[in-house]
Amino acid sequence: LQKFEVADSEWEIAGQLHDVLKDATLFFSRSTPNLATVIPAMDLIDTRMTKYSHDTKYSPSIRAAVQLAKKTLDRYYELTDTSEVYRIAMILHPRHKLTYFKSAGWEQDWINTAETLVHDKFE
Repeated sequence: LQKFEVADSEWEIAGQLHDVLKDATLFFSRSTPNLATVIPAMDLIDTRMTKYSHDTKYSPSIRAAVQLAKKTLDRYYELTDTSEVYRIAMILHPRHKLTYFKSAGWEQDWINTAETLVHDKFE
């Protein structure tokens, strides 16, 4: 059975993987996500993944895995642009409103489009 024993380098990678996955697990275990928290959650995860993918304290395999996960997240993030409900939910949310978009650095055209979208749907 010694041939199946986990090597020290493999334990190190497992520890690094734990560090990377811990943040997302804790974030989603705190509360139930809702429509208005999808985009902020994706932004937070994207920020953390960017940090991990460039941090040389992590092994190349962990950084590569994080980069692949980030590409998948980016595909899902792009899909939120095809649905109006995410922007509407955030603008109507008492905590977010248009402030989130501005503080997240969204282009003014995108912010204006989101605001117009809510007005149009309300009418």
